[in-house]
Amino acid sequence: ILRDLRVDRDLTQEELAHRAGMEVTYLSDLERGKWNPSLAMLVDLAAGLDLHPAELLKGLKLDRQSPQGRHKRPTGQ
Repeated sequence: ILRDLRVDRDLTQEELAHRAGMEVTYLSDLERGKWNPSLAMLVDLAAGLDLHPAELLKGLKLDRQSPQGRHKRPTGQ
């Protein structure tokens, strides 16, 4: 969803990384799902995308089968 939001706003990874105050490589890793951002980073990303932080969590579902309670996006997103 992060990549889709960035592309919808016609931003490059470099532009969003600059707006959010992060390295481009970290943003790339986030878009590929390699890392999970902290709450503070979600707020910075939301500011860089000019949206409310809740929009980044939209559609997130709790995986109750996972022992750690990890979150998953619904299929197709």
